[in-house]
Amino acid sequence: MITALAGGVGAARFLTGLTKIVKEEDLSVIVNTGDDMDMFGLHISPDIDIVSYTLAGVVDEEKGWGIRNDTFQCLENLRKMGLETWFSIGDRDFATHIFRTDLLRKGYTLSEVTKEICRRLGLKVDVVPMTDDKFETWIKIEEGLVHFEEYFVKRQARDEVLGVKFVGSATAKPALKAVSSILNAEMIIICPSNPIVSIGSILSVNGVRDALKKTNAKIVGVSPIVAGAPIKGPADKLLRGLGLEVSAFSVAKLYSEFLDSFVIDVKDADEKSRIEQLGIDVKVTDTVMNKLEDKVRLAKAVLEN
Repeated sequence: MITALAGGVGAARFLTGLTKIVKEEDLSVIVNTGDDMDMFGLHISPDIDIVSYTLAGVVDEEKGWGIRNDTFQCLENLRKMGLETWFSIGDRDFATHIFRTDLLRKGYTLSEVTKEICRRLGLKVDVVPMTDDKFETWIKIEEGLVHFEEYFVKRQARDEVLGVKFVGSATAKPALKAVSSILNAEMIIICPSNPIVSIGSILSVNGVRDALKKTNAKIVGVSPIVAGAPIKGPADKLLRGLGLEVSAFSVAKLYSEFLDSFVIDVKDADEKSRIEQLGIDVKVTDTVMNKLEDKVRLAKAVLEN
């Protein structure tokens, strides 16, 4: 069994390639829920939906999120009613959030709801929220603390990052399958996701980091940084905001206490020896995923570690 730790778009693209060479039922994906928020009275789980929609083949590939060919009539009418509509939700996407919220209000856990949504999408991959408890990632900027999605989407990540706060990390427990899938895995893959607010959020949940240290599985990470910049998202601003250099080495160091091997891009080959000094094996390959064959090739490179 393979267990992956995942954020949003980058992880989803990588997992698309992985599911072409391993059986879906042999894959568990622990997904960041620090981006979760309530909007329009609905519980939204951005990263869970990106991963689920992508693996189900319904995602809007151009954007990397949302549902392909969705319409936005509901959102447009909400805008006309004077509500803030900076978080773009399509009509079909709304249905997912309504369904999720209804089940949560009936007492189902986020894990149970996610499993049911994935079943209805036809997925055999076990998509597991990192926690069933309330957990939110907030970003400290000059004006104060804002939810990550507000920082990233509404404010377009323009603000200088002064800190990151995981609200709920002190009390949140990992979802039951999150720990067991780590301990029972044959291989664990840290997907090319934001190391601070995607993978970092997962690692901040009590018990997850300890499970990664205890497992007998080989742990392989994929760098989300290429030539000193993220492929997508604000990882560079977050790393700098925490006083860290923006590099593959910096990401490897964040994972160094449990990482066995790290896959970096050919443009970062000169960082290989520095990462190896951390006690981590390094594989250099092309990590940029533009086409399906790129995703499959990278997945194969990771499995060969």
